[in-house]
Amino acid sequence: MFLMVVAMLSMTTMFAEGENMNSVESANVYDMSVSYAKLAKALRLSSDQLDAVEDVHEAFIADMKSVAAASDDSRKAMLKNAINKDLRNMHSVLDHDQYRSYVRLLNLTLVNRGLNK
Repeated sequence: MFLMVVAMLSMTTMFAEGENMNSVESANVYDMSVSYAKLAKALRLSSDQLDAVEDVHEAFIADMKSVAAASDDSRKAMLKNAINKDLRNMHSVLDHDQYRSYVRLLNLTLVNRGLNK
């Protein structure tokens, strides 16, 4: 009997640890933090554009944190809204070629993280 209780407690602890790891991994998928220096280099941003891009991207990071915390039912719609808002705002800051590069980078990031479904 004692061994059964120990086994059940061990399984419960392992299950709880697995659930915690899944929630951490899920939160990491939605973390859109970037190196602004690398992004500026990749997009060839001016200093004024870099300031604007940082502001827009910080708002996107906040939106994505909300997506990560949302219920499964609303997550897909919230993700779509966050992406569309980010693209709309970046479009107003970047020129045509920079915007195309940004869209490619964002799409690649979303695909690599499994968020393109």
